[in-house]
Amino acid sequence: MVKEIIFVGLGSCAGGIGRYLLTLLMKGASAHFPWGTMIVNILGCLLIGMLMALCDKMPNGHLHLMLTVGFCGGFTTFSTFSKECLNLLQIGNYTAFALYALGSLVIGIAAVALGFAIVK
Repeated sequence: MVKEIIFVGLGSCAGGIGRYLLTLLMKGASAHFPWGTMIVNILGCLLIGMLMALCDKMPNGHLHLMLTVGFCGGFTTFSTFSKECLNLLQIGNYTAFALYALGSLVIGIAAVALGFAIVK
């Protein structure tokens, strides 16, 4: 268990640094649109999709854990959210998909607004 936590931590650290550097690179692209965050989310989704496809081919479970939970999770949690949405669609659980996707988006935005209002 400790070994797995270390792998996740290393991946998460690298993912967080990658996200920060990419958003810094995109800062000048537009002051009116969060391009850096959008690109990070899309790249994270692309990467976690590729890793899902490679999952069976990876002999080392620790490497897969470090790259998916660690790196992708540190890079963007949106990739994990998107993977979970795809999993629900793949098993045909459309109701759970709709509730999860729409609920996460709508309630998530409402929670941000509420948190902001509480502190303000």
